[in-house]
Amino acid sequence: MLEWLLGKRRTTPASGSKAKSNNISPADVLNLLQAGTKVTILDVREQQEFRSGHIKGAQLIPLGQLAKRTHEIRDDRPVITVCRSGNRSAQAARLLRGKGFEVQNMSGGMSRWPGKVAK
Repeated sequence: MLEWLLGKRRTTPASGSKAKSNNISPADVLNLLQAGTKVTILDVREQQEFRSGHIKGAQLIPLGQLAKRTHEIRDDRPVITVCRSGNRSAQAARLLRGKGFEVQNMSGGMSRWPGKVAK
């Protein structure tokens, strides 16, 4: 599970970027955060969804804006994409992987998040 954390951002788009993105469980994301692992949590929901509760420290870029705002995402650490159920974040992960990011999608989204939420 953690092997992908050792990688750096690729400098060129990944080959086969249309392939399914890798998934990580909400419990594993919580474990990584509790261990102090440096990752970017990218929440791709809409702002009102984000305000209703999000993972502490998450960066908000709604999916509809992501293609134009990838320059705002840190490229020195792996990215974990998050949404309500895991569908939009899977799309975001595919887009980011195509742009060379090391990225995983949090399966089940915030609906399965076992940790505390920030508001």
